[in-house]
Amino acid sequence: MKCRICGNESVKVFNACVMNKYHIDYFRCDGCDFLQTQEPYWLKESYAKGAISSLDTGVLFRNLHYSKVTSWIIYFLLNAKESFLDYGGGYGVFTRLMRDIGFDFYWHDPYAENILSRGFEGSVDGAKKYEALTAFENFEHFVDPIHEIEKLIGLTDTVIFSTELVPERLPKPNEWWYYCFGHGQHVSLYSHKTLKFIAQKYHLNLYSYESNYHILSRRKLSEFKFRFILKVFTLSLPKIIKIESRTFPDFVALGNNSQGV
Repeated sequence: MKCRICGNESVKVFNACVMNKYHIDYFRCDGCDFLQTQEPYWLKESYAKGAISSLDTGVLFRNLHYSKVTSWIIYFLLNAKESFLDYGGGYGVFTRLMRDIGFDFYWHDPYAENILSRGFEGSVDGAKKYEALTAFENFEHFVDPIHEIEKLIGLTDTVIFSTELVPERLPKPNEWWYYCFGHGQHVSLYSHKTLKFIAQKYHLNLYSYESNYHILSRRKLSEFKFRFILKVFTLSLPKIIKIESRTFPDFVALGNNSQGV
């Protein structure tokens, strides 16, 4: 099977039970370490009940968290007075939060209803350029990732996004929650090597913090400021209330602990 990122040969690495009914093959590229499923014929069924899966218990936490982090990134590394687009913006939570903070953010998502940011729909026909574009928890859903990435970088010089990176040692099906076999919507999984390949292919600079917050940009940004902002923000999260979040336990309880075979 050909890699959907670099076109090299991909090798089957395991088979897993998706949505508790479909036995799906997963392939890893020998060239860029991109991990992909076989042709995802089950997605129509997976998205039938809405763009956001019931298993996505982290949707509100994620939007609140990334609205704060991204505000710092925009304020200190970009032109905060320009316009921004949240691509794959779901129900409009992130766009509303960013506008509430004070940034000129717009929403776009062809698969979800804009509930909270009505009136602030963004243009994606290429006529308007944005200072930056956010795409949180989108990349792993792309069936044709190169086509989608080319669309994104045609709208902006800077793409800020989140996706968990595949560890260097490929986890077994029962060892990594981000496979998300329960809803089966994660069909494209990236390693740091994959992102480096994409950056080089399109002459972009890559900035990554740990395994889930990334920037691809034509601009040369301050690596020090980027890491300092993310590090300080992580350390400054409130620690006063000593109670464990239910976000991840809820995710597991709702059935995403399906085992690969």
